[in-house]
Amino acid sequence: MQQLVVVNNPKNWSLQIPGVQVVSAKEYLTDEHFSTLGSVKLYNLCRSYRYQSTGYYVSLLASARGHKPIPSVLAIQDLKSQSIIRIVSEELDRLIQSSMKPIQGDQFTLSIYFGKNLAKRYARLCSRLFQHFQAPLLRAEFVRKDGEWLLKSINHIAANDIPKEHHPFVVEAAQDYFRKKSTATSPRNSRYDLAILVNPEEKMPPSDEKAIQRFIRAAESLDFYVELITKDDYARLNEFDALFIRETTSVNHHTYRLARRAAAEGLVVIDDPESILKCTNKVYLAELIKKHKIPAPKTLIISPENRGMVAEKLGFPCIIKQPDSSFSVGVVKVDNASEFELTTAQLFENSDLLIVQEFIPTSFDWRVGIINRKPVYVCRYYMARKHWQIYEHAGDGKTHTGRVDTLPVDQAPAQVVEVALKSAAFIGDGLYGVDLKEVNGQVYLIEINDNPSIDSGCEDFVLKDELYKIIMQEILIRIERKKERSVK
Repeated sequence: MQQLVVVNNPKNWSLQIPGVQVVSAKEYLTDEHFSTLGSVKLYNLCRSYRYQSTGYYVSLLASARGHKPIPSVLAIQDLKSQSIIRIVSEELDRLIQSSMKPIQGDQFTLSIYFGKNLAKRYARLCSRLFQHFQAPLLRAEFVRKDGEWLLKSINHIAANDIPKEHHPFVVEAAQDYFRKKSTATSPRNSRYDLAILVNPEEKMPPSDEKAIQRFIRAAESLDFYVELITKDDYARLNEFDALFIRETTSVNHHTYRLARRAAAEGLVVIDDPESILKCTNKVYLAELIKKHKIPAPKTLIISPENRGMVAEKLGFPCIIKQPDSSFSVGVVKVDNASEFELTTAQLFENSDLLIVQEFIPTSFDWRVGIINRKPVYVCRYYMARKHWQIYEHAGDGKTHTGRVDTLPVDQAPAQVVEVALKSAAFIGDGLYGVDLKEVNGQVYLIEINDNPSIDSGCEDFVLKDELYKIIMQEILIRIERKKERSVK
């Protein structure tokens, strides 16, 4: 991947970085040669990113040309957004307080050069801020208010504003950054770049290591360059053409922020942010089910004020669900009124609304895997031994699960597949796992999951490697569709 540094006037550019071509903004914007270049990583170091300024248009045209600008237009807008700055300040609060603790005054300015500062004690803070605000040269202003440090503003700085005594460090930081970028690029001339988001520390990831390797092989067979990334690679998203999330998602979580960022940068994203938003909140799903008259267990949305109606309308036993529960965590079965009162009191501490459903005992749940409105696998997930759920989280910290049967789609009950397809269509055209129960010939929708489990030997039991290729093929189709639209 060719690396370009774009500045207003190269004659005034005093930082010599080997292996990087420095061009003027005017040249980049007007010379046809640059519009025909294919794989380009562009570092926009213009004096200003003001709306409709030269610097703004450099990033805007770079995106239109399929180049990968830093900062992107989205990142430029983030630098101006006080709401984004406030959110980042809250998210990094613990790190900000610990980093600023030795400072005596009430104001502090932090210079960030390609994610680094001369003082090593600010290394982690600079790295995290650079992940959020992806501009090569930044200046962050902090203020102390009521004894707590807050991020007041963060702005791009022009190369000419860098103190001369900092120049050697900036060159070193830039060289280190460019060196990492050049070695992180594809070892061969692949068609597209795919990032797979994983969390090596996650205890119950949606795909095990063998499944991840099968995804990689399937993608490589379609001429993708594939790289496993983590949340720490937030700043690198625009290096890729697509993001495939294989970490358990949640709205109040970095997975959602990465999905939103990737989608805004023009990447193909599975799971897309809208699917995460809809699927990870059971209050939304309950209302969706009600609106479209999808067969489901009797369901109530309760608040602390109206929870008394549950005994009359549903009775006991019943199931209480925290809206963002997953893998059976935050899902509780209560057998009587006293258990109900105790459990709801605890769960209402985290959410103003809860879901309560009638208890329908079955020996297994159906799961239909769907991508782009087409079923690709069907499983029976059996309940954990002597338990009413698929997952049993024991008091010793261990998790027990029931066995899994996987069927060819055409051998599964037609009504199960039909209800699953109809339900998932109300969410979108992403990758979903639809959970259902079947009782006396009646099928009930339990929930629709984005980011469904795909583990080796389970969901892939029937299709084997073909399952992974189907999903990667869909990502490829979506990338090419985006490219075609951008050309038109």
